[in-house]
Amino acid sequence: MDLDANQIGSRRVTLYDGPIESVLREDFGTLEGPARLYGRVWTAGPQVVIRYYAAHPMDGDKVPICAVARLGDDQMRKLPESKPGTAILDGSVAAAFVVDAFR
Repeated sequence: MDLDANQIGSRRVTLYDGPIESVLREDFGTLEGPARLYGRVWTAGPQVVIRYYAAHPMDGDKVPICAVARLGDDQMRKLPESKPGTAILDGSVAAAFVVDAFR
């Protein structure tokens, strides 16, 4: 998925604490791409945390979900030039994973 609907295709993406709208590139379970995912970003630690609470299919109403954005090998790690309240990532694409609960 594209992490930020406003920065699709960017080599680097800058995320801010607060709400986020992501775009699925491919189908995600019963959700067909390019459905939108709505969630929240936290940038306080060494890695950005993104939790999704709603999905909006192209042909339907919003539905509640419990999912997180993930990449392997510390790829969600903020770049050193990230300012407080922001996270600059080297890449704008990640995977979404459904979880039972947020930790």
